[in-house]
Amino acid sequence: MTMTADPDLRYKSFLDIFGSDGRGSDDRGSDDRGGPGNAEVADAVFDGNVDRNFEPDFSRNEALMSVTVNVNDKAPEFTLQDENGKEVSLKGLRGKVVVLYFYPRADTPGCTVEACEFRDTYKQMQKTGAVLLGISPDTPQAQKKFQEKFKLPFPLLADADKKVADAFGVLQMKNMYGKKVMGIVRTTFIIGPDGKIQHIFPKVKAEGHAGEVLAYLKESAKGAA
Repeated sequence: MTMTADPDLRYKSFLDIFGSDGRGSDDRGSDDRGGPGNAEVADAVFDGNVDRNFEPDFSRNEALMSVTVNVNDKAPEFTLQDENGKEVSLKGLRGKVVVLYFYPRADTPGCTVEACEFRDTYKQMQKTGAVLLGISPDTPQAQKKFQEKFKLPFPLLADADKKVADAFGVLQMKNMYGKKVMGIVRTTFIIGPDGKIQHIFPKVKAEGHAGEVLAYLKESAKGAA
């Protein structure tokens, strides 16, 4: 198989291999049976190195484990390096609303859609006073390349050992068309100024998610006013 940087050709290559059986008819979402769409499947397969870490994001498929943190729980504390190697700690952001969004792999189709939509709504999010942080099982170097390539104005945290993902319960065993695989479930946590989980967006669809997060932040800011 010849790899290409063109997402559309990536999808085509995937379908050439696995067949166009109707699973994944929506390039950026789930299919009509609740399975992953092309972009979500492509995130799993075309992560730049298939043999490195197979990280499926089948958000609309069956998750075999439940999220271990719930609304009103204290968010797990963490300190991670961002794309520049600078340490970012959740404790250091106390007093602010934090939007922490987990994605499976930097610079893959669905994750790019999601990140670019967050980029495009970022200034509006800032007006609500919220801090936006992306996080994935990538290295700081990979996050830096992703950030620069798409001009992302917010920090990307490197959770290469997946410990933070595991603490938040988003590293889960899922059923991918009959095969059980471990992967990151695309999930966003809104963490309040007191460090507690204020809201959870579970198993989100990449396209349109930034908009729903922004709507939540605006509504929440109105309630606090």
